[in-house]
Amino acid sequence: MGKGGGCVPSKKRAHKRPPADAADATGGPLPMAEDGTEAATSAAARSQTLTLAPSFKIFIVFYSMYGHVELLARRMKRGIDGVDGAEGVLYRVPETLSPEVLEQMRVPEKDGEVPVMDSPATLAEADGVLFGFPTRYGSMAAQMKAFFDSTGQLWREQSLAGKPAGFFVSTGTQGGGQETTAWTAITQLAHHGMLFVPIGYTFGAGMFKMDDIRGGSPYGAGVFSGDGTREPSEMELAVAEHQGKYMASVVKRLLHP
Repeated sequence: MGKGGGCVPSKKRAHKRPPADAADATGGPLPMAEDGTEAATSAAARSQTLTLAPSFKIFIVFYSMYGHVELLARRMKRGIDGVDGAEGVLYRVPETLSPEVLEQMRVPEKDGEVPVMDSPATLAEADGVLFGFPTRYGSMAAQMKAFFDSTGQLWREQSLAGKPAGFFVSTGTQGGGQETTAWTAITQLAHHGMLFVPIGYTFGAGMFKMDDIRGGSPYGAGVFSGDGTREPSEMELAVAEHQGKYMASVVKRLLHP
């Protein structure tokens, strides 16, 4: 797939132009000339006031073998899209395993709606990036590492320097690396000069609940997959949605201080 397939059109929302008998954008009556018509300068004044809302894109770039990370990614997109002017765009990283191996592992077919980021150069188009991946012995899966390894040209050109980025993960067990997987991935951002944006405890009281099993940490959203049959809980999905919203708000402040 090409890098553009399946992307949501950019949300460049323009304010509606008020009718002739409406108040102007400042809330007062439209200025009138002595002959009862609108002052000649009123249209120009309104055109200066009615500017386009800021529009920016946050890429959600993920690898998901059995679908757990993808469920977090989709919920994360909802959080991003809920911030005015923000657009979340989903991408998969390329698979490195052969179809024969994937079949033996009983890996389900991927949803073709989400495009594969065949060229890492596409990352340069993002205003911020959220990377999602399952853990392998406490660090990121090989598919995501292979993708990072292919960003050498971006590193040489420092195309990603200054871009905000964050992580979300999936682990099989509570001690499987919810924090270390994100922690060890920070080296990728450091070499690119990207800005790591953790969620900390901004989710509030939900970060302290211990009534149920819940993935996620101050580093980012997370899910426990168990033997592969456990679905993300509503709390885990809510943290993912919060992370998307939080990242969008951070990027918005950086772009439009």
